[in-house]
Amino acid sequence: MSDQSPPPGWTPRDPDTPEEPRPEKAAMAEQPENPKQAAKATKAKRERTGWRRALPTWRMVVGGLLLLAVLLGGALVAGYLLVDIPPANAAATAQSNLYLYADGSQLARDGEVNRVNVPLSQIPRTVQETVLAAEDRGFYSERAVDPAAMLRAAWNTATGKGTQSGSTITQQYVKNYYLGQEQTIKRKAKEFFIAIKLGREKSKDYILEGYLNTSYFGRNAYGIQAAAQAYYGKDVGKLTTAEGAYLATLLNSPSAFDVLSHPQSRPRALARWNYVLDGMVKKNWMTATERAATTFPEPGKVRAAAGLSGQRGYLVEAIKDYIVENRILDDKTLAEGGYRITTTIDKRRQNAIVDAVNDKVVSELDPEKRKADRLVRTGAVSIDPATGKVVALYGGIDYTKQFVNNATRHDYQVASTFKPFVFAAAVQNNSRTQDGRTITPYTIYNGDNKRRVVGTRIPYAPENEGQLSYGNITVNTATDLSVNAVFAQMVVDVGTAKVKKTAIDLGVPADTPNFDAVPAMALGTMQASVLDMTQAYATLAAHGRHTPHTFLEKITKEGDTIALPDRGANEAVSREAADTTTSMLVSVVDNGTGTAALAAGHPAAGKTGTGELDRSAWFAAYTPDLVTVVAMMGQDPDTGTLESLYGALGEARIGGGGYPAQIWAQYTKTALEGTDPVDFDLELMPGADRPPPPVTPSTPQQTPDDDSSAPPVRPSPPTGGQTQGGQNNGGQNNGGQTQGGQNNGGQNNGGQTQGGQNNGGQTQGGQTQGGQTQGGQTTVGQTTGGQTTGGQNNGGATAGNPAGTTEGLRPRPPADLLE
Repeated sequence: MSDQSPPPGWTPRDPDTPEEPRPEKAAMAEQPENPKQAAKATKAKRERTGWRRALPTWRMVVGGLLLLAVLLGGALVAGYLLVDIPPANAAATAQSNLYLYADGSQLARDGEVNRVNVPLSQIPRTVQETVLAAEDRGFYSERAVDPAAMLRAAWNTATGKGTQSGSTITQQYVKNYYLGQEQTIKRKAKEFFIAIKLGREKSKDYILEGYLNTSYFGRNAYGIQAAAQAYYGKDVGKLTTAEGAYLATLLNSPSAFDVLSHPQSRPRALARWNYVLDGMVKKNWMTATERAATTFPEPGKVRAAAGLSGQRGYLVEAIKDYIVENRILDDKTLAEGGYRITTTIDKRRQNAIVDAVNDKVVSELDPEKRKADRLVRTGAVSIDPATGKVVALYGGIDYTKQFVNNATRHDYQVASTFKPFVFAAAVQNNSRTQDGRTITPYTIYNGDNKRRVVGTRIPYAPENEGQLSYGNITVNTATDLSVNAVFAQMVVDVGTAKVKKTAIDLGVPADTPNFDAVPAMALGTMQASVLDMTQAYATLAAHGRHTPHTFLEKITKEGDTIALPDRGANEAVSREAADTTTSMLVSVVDNGTGTAALAAGHPAAGKTGTGELDRSAWFAAYTPDLVTVVAMMGQDPDTGTLESLYGALGEARIGGGGYPAQIWAQYTKTALEGTDPVDFDLELMPGADRPPPPVTPSTPQQTPDDDSSAPPVRPSPPTGGQTQGGQNNGGQNNGGQTQGGQNNGGQNNGGQTQGGQNNGGQTQGGQTQGGQTQGGQTTVGQTTGGQTTGGQNNGGATAGNPAGTTEGLRPRPPADLLE
């Protein structure tokens, strides 16, 4: 059948010619659309073109969330079904940690198991409640897990923000008994499912009993029965509510909150103890009246394991603290044991520091003859400044007898060992005196006793040691003789905030007790540890480069190596600031209060210090390649109170330049045996290369009734002299440096020779006739004929320390009046 013919008038379409619109379509196209609808359509078309096609629609988003919820729910169900409650882990029967010297020989072993399980019925109800108040107040009413807290802890772990506990008691029990202390997401996931399953299968009492018997309380005590014995020497059934609250406090930080081993942590421990008791009141487990009547129960002394006797216990404690404080392992994980810890302790040098303390101090103690000898404590630390490695540490006579580590404690003032930090800050900040002179070793300051510090809103006029006045002296000499008046003024000139920053940069911890940015800081009122001060002096020895100290070479467990913190060096102060400070400290050893250190046979730089009321005596010093700080401290062995060292070892006073410097010298000589003495390679600030003027030594006259065994009576400040002739009339200006000066009538013609030390000075009218012999240092010496009529004040540095004024010849203070 043939195709039908086209209708009349139809024209065949040319395939190369576009089709003309049909009339009806054209009419529709001509009709105007709604403008809003047109805009919407246009926008929709624009949004879904090009790269916009890759964006999911809202339907896709909702569908994805539903799918994720289904998968998550399935994972939770699968996890619950697949994760079984495992048997008790090895940590429930803790292993030992092995500590090694740097050469690989054994230093100590700790971690012997101390655990006695007790049923919940034997634990007083109030003691149970203290633990709940500390760790999980909603334990009996809430679920076994806290998902929000777990997610927060997992996120902090994954992002490296540190560990954070938000776990319930059930979760902590699972971690203690079934798993381990490692902070990983895998372990957290297991903990979550096991806790849920345990919470469904076991009673709350069962879980609480297990938790109390597996928790670590410090002092190597696992479980509350062992803790009751370790801290209070009694069975758990006899614990009071206050004692239970302290044991509950320890769960948060077992090692740090032991107020006897770490006295510096007492405020934090007491705050936590109060938090526990306040929680008891909130839960109505204790009345407000009972709370108000509760006092802190002091724990008993630490009873160290026999294997930690001697220095081993102090070393292990210091190393553990370092590991925990640097977040290498937390104390609970470390307590699991099984770690092989190679330390930086040099066995030969460790023995040398013990021998030095024994030879110079311990062997001389006679507590039966001298009661003050019972008070003596000694601490010392030695660091290699190039590497920051702690090579030796002395913590006390025996860890089993004196359990507080004297090398790391923070309750004694550092005294004048802080003064070098003030000068280092001055150089670092290009500081100037009140009248605009750059502070260098040879800048003149007034060293008069009780001189009012200029530039402070609150009046401050510190005493010099022995209440001696020195007149105008250089910073170098003020360092040699440890003149308080000079450094109290200097710290204000530099700025207390700047000085504090410099000390922190050098290595003093920012949270050191009593580390306040006030003028008194220059005299060493802060309470840094011996270890802290060794770290700071090591930075000076390393030309201003600060390398954080370490006790560790390596930690391994079952073949795995534990990561140690990065200890890259950084510039704390400029080399000029560090080296110029060192140059002054060399002078302290050569000419000042630290001359006992010369016995080491090596060039040394150091500073002495004596704490308030002579409760501590310090010597901080270094050679180019070894830094050591030694401190002697006074403490009552029965009460633990800090005491003065007057009369100890048969001495009227114990100063830093005495026994501490002698210990330093013997140790350093042995530690550097076989090495050649090395001079300091110093780059000094401009103006620091001038030699200091001489200091003429003098010997104090002692009266017949002088009792050297009694605490010294500080002499009264001079009353005459320093005003009559001053440094103007017959002194350094008119007859001294200016008119008769050091040439005409001063140190040459009328000074040291004719009218100075001979005719009217230290010989005829000075030390001999009118000086220390007839009228002594007070009446005639420093007052009328000695440093007075030719004396110190009228033209001195009181009115502004005029530039160009140099110090005259000052008698060296008696040894017992030096720090």
